[in-house]
Amino acid sequence: MTFFGMLDSHRESHAAGRAGWLRAAVLGANDGLVSVASLMVGLAASGVSTSTVVTGGLAGLSAGAMSMAAGEYVSVSSQVDVENADRAKEARELAEAPEAELAELTAIYEGRGVPRELARRVAEALHEADPLKAHLRDELGQSEHTAAHPLQAALASAASFLGGGGVPFLGLLAGSATARLWLIVVVTLCGLALAGVLAARAAGTALVRPALRVVLGGGLAMAITAAVGQLAHVSGV
Repeated sequence: MTFFGMLDSHRESHAAGRAGWLRAAVLGANDGLVSVASLMVGLAASGVSTSTVVTGGLAGLSAGAMSMAAGEYVSVSSQVDVENADRAKEARELAEAPEAELAELTAIYEGRGVPRELARRVAEALHEADPLKAHLRDELGQSEHTAAHPLQAALASAASFLGGGGVPFLGLLAGSATARLWLIVVVTLCGLALAGVLAARAAGTALVRPALRVVLGGGLAMAITAAVGQLAHVSGV
């Protein structure tokens, strides 16, 4: 087998390039499931009409999706600002003190276990090719795979929130008020388990622990809001 054939047969797939949108999508789906379900469970437990539960759920769904999109866009945009500021600072330092930056890069490779002379040669070679890219990657941990994308994160978060937040509405298919309350809980827990499994598969990690984590967290949130709704119903608030 040729060298290039060996490379083709050893293609590696890592999750780092998906980290930005995956984090936003997982957060959006989980938040949509938990927040909308908790709102609907709390309203249902308080004894209000089905139409009120639906209205509250729709309000929570639309407001939550917009909030998640805006929050992700602002948050990731701030990250981009930090990355750009670091890039400008590094470019300025390379222009003002290239030898000091070369020594700094050499020290980084030395600290990772590369012999001093080899570290120096590697640093010199990278400085000849693209010094800014080398420093951003090896000094600051920035690369095209980890770059922040505000719009991508915002859209992923909003879309996944809408998808997750739509699941609790399936609970309204039950006949009685009590059955609707329990069905909302059941379908939401199933949705949380599925979201945890899909997120784990996308990230390339084990399946059980992420799924269990989101199910327990969502179940606790719904239990608390149901208790609050029941308390409001009993106290006549």
